[in-house]
Amino acid sequence: MAVDADPPVLLSGLTPSTSKQAEDEKAWKSDSGTSINDVVSPEKETPDSDWVKGEPIISTGEDVSNYAVDVRDDEDPSLTFRSLFIGTCVAGLGATVNQIYVFKPVDVPISGVFLLLFTYSFGLIWSLLPTGVFLEKSSRWGWLGRTMRFINPGPFGLKEHAVATLIATTASGGSQAVNNFAVQKLFYDTDVKALTAIFATFSTAVFGYGLVGLLRPLTVYPSEMVYWEKLPTVVTFQSLHWDRSLTSKRLKLFWVSLTGMAIWEIFPEYIFPLLNGFSIPCLASQHASPATRAVFTNIFGGAEGNEGLGLLSVSFDWAYIGSEFMSLPLVQQANSWIGYVICYVAVAGIYYSNTWDSKSLPMLTSSIFNPDSPTPYNQTQVFGPTFTLNNTAFEEVGLPRLAGSYVWSLMASNWAIGGLIAHCTLFWGPYVIASFRSAIDQTQPDRHWVAMNKKYKEVPWWWYTILLAFAFFAGLIVVIHGDTTLPAWGYLIALIMGAFITPFSNLLLARMGNGISTNQLFKIVAGALFPGKPVANLYFGMWSHDAVNTAITLAGDLKVGQYLKIPPRVMFLTQVWGTVFGVFINYAVMASVIASHRELLLDPVGTNVWSGATVQYLNSSAVTWSLAGHVFGIHSKYIWVPLGLLFGAIPTVVQYFIWKRWPRIGPVPVDKIILPLIYQYAQWMTLGVTSVITTTVLTGVISQVYLRRRHPGWFRKYNYLLGGALDGGAQIMLFVLSFAVFGASGKSRPFPQWWGNHQTETTNVDYCVALQ
Repeated sequence: MAVDADPPVLLSGLTPSTSKQAEDEKAWKSDSGTSINDVVSPEKETPDSDWVKGEPIISTGEDVSNYAVDVRDDEDPSLTFRSLFIGTCVAGLGATVNQIYVFKPVDVPISGVFLLLFTYSFGLIWSLLPTGVFLEKSSRWGWLGRTMRFINPGPFGLKEHAVATLIATTASGGSQAVNNFAVQKLFYDTDVKALTAIFATFSTAVFGYGLVGLLRPLTVYPSEMVYWEKLPTVVTFQSLHWDRSLTSKRLKLFWVSLTGMAIWEIFPEYIFPLLNGFSIPCLASQHASPATRAVFTNIFGGAEGNEGLGLLSVSFDWAYIGSEFMSLPLVQQANSWIGYVICYVAVAGIYYSNTWDSKSLPMLTSSIFNPDSPTPYNQTQVFGPTFTLNNTAFEEVGLPRLAGSYVWSLMASNWAIGGLIAHCTLFWGPYVIASFRSAIDQTQPDRHWVAMNKKYKEVPWWWYTILLAFAFFAGLIVVIHGDTTLPAWGYLIALIMGAFITPFSNLLLARMGNGISTNQLFKIVAGALFPGKPVANLYFGMWSHDAVNTAITLAGDLKVGQYLKIPPRVMFLTQVWGTVFGVFINYAVMASVIASHRELLLDPVGTNVWSGATVQYLNSSAVTWSLAGHVFGIHSKYIWVPLGLLFGAIPTVVQYFIWKRWPRIGPVPVDKIILPLIYQYAQWMTLGVTSVITTTVLTGVISQVYLRRRHPGWFRKYNYLLGGALDGGAQIMLFVLSFAVFGASGKSRPFPQWWGNHQTETTNVDYCVALQ
């Protein structure tokens, strides 16, 4: 049975108040054999649903659960020798390549879609092996038949594919802990013992997973916990295994789109890089005065890192765009658009009004500068060879200066953190209570959870509790016996903070598809608690922020397991094995690379093959934040940065009381204005490549406004599948190009310069002037 031939059940909340809606319900019930009462709790009051052309408009998590993702469960095997073997092999490849790329000038991490397609190919080839069925009944050769059957159980099913892919993605995710040890080995000449490193990495990863398990009723089970960015992956899984017919429109669309995008990516990535940042203002200003060109670069340039704000630039490079803007809900994207507008106005206003002496420094940069000149801050003199604060040298050099855009970015990030906590507590607090209550009462209405709960045993709470205990003691051993400079009480505070922030971050990301970066909060706290100790800052961030990141990543994978009906206990073993296996691979690769290329990794420039930029940044960031008490102290000019935590929460509290009195203001529901998201995107263009913003907005408008509302049937069947195909094609070609021409294999082969690939020391690829 093909997916698109199996209509989903009715949307929770459909109340057929019109004859048209009643006809739609009757048709859907007739096709699916399921009535609305089969999927809706009778106690729940159900609002009207929007329908167009006999199709529901997918807007909420319930819509996704009931329409976008099929509830079908073929009960095929999941954890087999084949899925475990393929997953482990691909995990080894992914973890190795991702860790190597930490030390490469070109960062091309292996994506989940790439691993999904790789394991699919591996599994299909494996399934061609003899199954031994014809030997099983033989009295003499039955053992051989059973062995062959064990090795190849037959067709490569969806659940085997999902388990193998999830092992690979879990192991390939990488770990900040391993990179911290790289910093110690390179910059502090510390001989980090292998057992210490593995214990620490295991501790951070498993602690995050333990938190995931305890928070499942809140962050995984309910329909509203969608993890929107996972939908292209889920739909791709289902289509590859269920649309087996050669005439399947969905499968044809997938492979044609994947192939077409793979071919197209050669142009913006290699032959015609102007397509990644096509800016008419930049092209039109080539003969303008230097002052005018500088302004145009700051406002309209964006094809190069930290070039400018990228206003009106258009990108045609899907590797930068991505399917998330075809998946993220409209409410999230609408809030992000408000943030973009604020960012354009605020950053340009700060720079051209010379706030914080901004015009004496580049408009966009995260570097720190000497107090009297636009030269990099002399960290070596201030911290000395041991990288411990030298107060005498610090008084001589003075406080570092920050670019105005960087101060704005730090401040807006803190607003987002304060707003995140306030919004989740005030607006979603009742939901949190109801989620745990439904888990205890076994009354969770999500149809995917109901289908899982009827067939498969859940993971006991104590399994996750034991994981947390193992993680805690493994980390404590590292703190006591390792060279972390972090006291045991600091370790406890880091874990408590990570555990406190995790549910807030997880809630927002699961519901909206985009979370809030909370790493800065931990850096500020570590800077205040351990002034002048950059290594302690590194480890504090590792045990707090890494726990948050790991929890969110693994929670999203658990949701994929729920959508695809992977038994919970299999998911537990899958993720634990992927986590532990990845720890060993990551550390072994890191130690090998540093032992072989130490001097190159310490070189600020590096080569076209090896670069220490990532670990150099980690070290510089830790050094900078160890001065937090001086840079962001009560009497400093950047005091507004830490105060942002408070100022970000206050407007949300005011918004809550407005919402209680006036739920809607005109056509806008007040609770749909999500201030932490607005703050997060209000600093979005302060770093990196910004030429993609306009295209992402257009992608969101076409997908979420036009297709979703005008053509809901096409949207339900093809939108997420198309996104997964485009991602797969772009990432496969980018991976190939990185080895073929970008220098990952040892030799770079740049494309000859021409009009569409024109870059000089004074001109960027988008024809704006190179200012920095």
